[in-house]
Amino acid sequence: MSNIQEQWQQLAEEVRTHRERYYYGEPTLSDQDFDALLRRLQDFEREHPEAVTETSPTAEVAPAPPESSPFRNVDHRERMLSLDNVFDEESMQAWLDRTPAETYLTELKIDGASINLLYVNGRLELALTRGDGTTGEDITHNARTLSDIPDQLEGDYPELVEIRGEVFITVEDFATMNAQRQAEGLKMFANPRNAAAGAMRQKNPEDTAKRPLRLICHGIGAREGFDVSSQHEAYKAIASWGLPVSPYTKQVHSAKEVLEQVTYWGEHRHDAAHEMDGLVVKVDALEEQLELGTTSRAPRWAIAYKYPPEEALTILRNIRVGIGRTGRATPYAVMEPKYVAGSTVSMATLHNPSEAHRKGIRLGDTIMIRKAGEVIPEVLGPVEDARAGGEREFIYSSICPECGTPLAPTKEDDADWRCPNTRFCPGQLHTRLTYLAGRGAFDIDALGEKAAYDLIHSGVLADESTLFSLTREDLEKTTAYTTKAGSLNKSGETLLEKLEAAKSVELWRVIVALSIRHAGPTAAKALAKHYGSVEAIRAATTEEMSEIEGVGPIIAQSVADWFTVDWHAGIVEAWAQAGVRMESDAAESTTANTLEGLTIVVTGSLEEFDRTQAKEAIEERGGKASGSVSKNTDYLVAGEKAGSKLTKARDLGVKVLDEEGFKQLLSGELSSTP
Repeated sequence: MSNIQEQWQQLAEEVRTHRERYYYGEPTLSDQDFDALLRRLQDFEREHPEAVTETSPTAEVAPAPPESSPFRNVDHRERMLSLDNVFDEESMQAWLDRTPAETYLTELKIDGASINLLYVNGRLELALTRGDGTTGEDITHNARTLSDIPDQLEGDYPELVEIRGEVFITVEDFATMNAQRQAEGLKMFANPRNAAAGAMRQKNPEDTAKRPLRLICHGIGAREGFDVSSQHEAYKAIASWGLPVSPYTKQVHSAKEVLEQVTYWGEHRHDAAHEMDGLVVKVDALEEQLELGTTSRAPRWAIAYKYPPEEALTILRNIRVGIGRTGRATPYAVMEPKYVAGSTVSMATLHNPSEAHRKGIRLGDTIMIRKAGEVIPEVLGPVEDARAGGEREFIYSSICPECGTPLAPTKEDDADWRCPNTRFCPGQLHTRLTYLAGRGAFDIDALGEKAAYDLIHSGVLADESTLFSLTREDLEKTTAYTTKAGSLNKSGETLLEKLEAAKSVELWRVIVALSIRHAGPTAAKALAKHYGSVEAIRAATTEEMSEIEGVGPIIAQSVADWFTVDWHAGIVEAWAQAGVRMESDAAESTTANTLEGLTIVVTGSLEEFDRTQAKEAIEERGGKASGSVSKNTDYLVAGEKAGSKLTKARDLGVKVLDEEGFKQLLSGELSSTP
């Protein structure tokens, strides 16, 4: 056997192994790494076609069901193909150039488990997995447990039809399900796709029924007594029969519009109710589909544009502990750097020691990490099948890594460990300083993480009480705010200016900056509005504060407890002496509660408000700024590129405002009654 043939066989076997794990076991490669491996094999085959045999996995739709499967194998009436992928706009444009059409359909690529439903005379006769595209596993008993899959079709249905779809779990249901499993001491699922795929292959249908499975239909196979001219018409028919189709599908009429949809969903992928990892583009006309035909594994009339993955596999090298502003000790993973969700990450949160222990993570493990958008990466769990035997357990230290104080839970049932050296622990002071300098508090952009560290370790700040008393001479003792010659640099000058400006911020921002546990912006605004001064809040009882909308008993107790600590009171007194305003001004106190009792959602891009400013404007007037549309939403404010939230609002009959209408609502010119 030649060396070229050996290389091909090795690559092909790798692809087969990881593909089988993806469909029928636990993956040991991320989707991104598998896609890269498959492309390596495809490139190799283009360069060395003489090495390729007809058994190449590049010609297969998917691996055949395993011989050990408890389900019987059944052939599809019509082959169930896969999709080819592209990963950049240039490749997408190339596909569009060679696949011209008058109309395309764009639809989200659902990250779930494929299913094929065979209806005969309107009755569900068979439900199969995709299998290898020709033969699938009979999972009919499990499919019948899904409320989205009717036993009997409605309306004017055909004599026979195969309906292709994707079984999935919504993002919201997945979080609820995992929380319940955690409470019951069960292993949490790594992602919705694995949970859905595993559910459909349960031996006992009762176990399938326990998971919140949903269905979206996205194609048709064999059919008798049914004739339509386009994919879009087929979807309308499927919906009329009582089966769910995607609300995110859109007809477009040019390559430019296709690329606009690619860009849009790349920016709004978290607007969908389900996980999605790409946008599928299809030629709409069925006659054109027939003319374009298929390859051995995929239609030429459809393509999937895959977005950068939000999950990845990497190696856990170490576990360290960070100390937060309230003393919470949070373990975090130190990993081999991995590119995920548009950036390279080398650290990810483990939440708390008990959570990390429950996940069973060991040093040296291959771990699955997730980074959704701008969210801090988290470790989902280990890939146990990838263990080689050299992995070892991590023993959590009970000593604060910043100051050496013993760590302990605040209460017996508290999952979090905390450092009780709240005033002088460098780790806590560092995070408190960066927190109070943030946009939600004093908004001092000249006080970043490195500068805060320098102020502490140069001895300039022992705690935050003297922050507003800093002088040029103090800053000249630091390296962050001085030139090489030792004089104050531009950052130092800016810090002094920003500190002076911060003395007159709104009262609620001062309350946020105090780092009272649980008292975030919403509670701070409610307290500031009700009491009008820090002194009045300090004098209030827990019972009084707990009755305020947006506060409640837990926050009220935390606020009351905070003021009983002498050095906390010292911060308030020192800031007040330095000129920080500790009470509301007239403008703050006269803002009327014109939106009280209303729930408002803002989506898309507004010209005069960013998302934070819009939320603040709503809450200042007593309204609730929500992130999701529901039947309880009173108004949706829709800016440019408003997506699925706008669609859902219209479906629910929610009043929709443009930016001008939003400004009128805020000013009182528009009635606050929807």
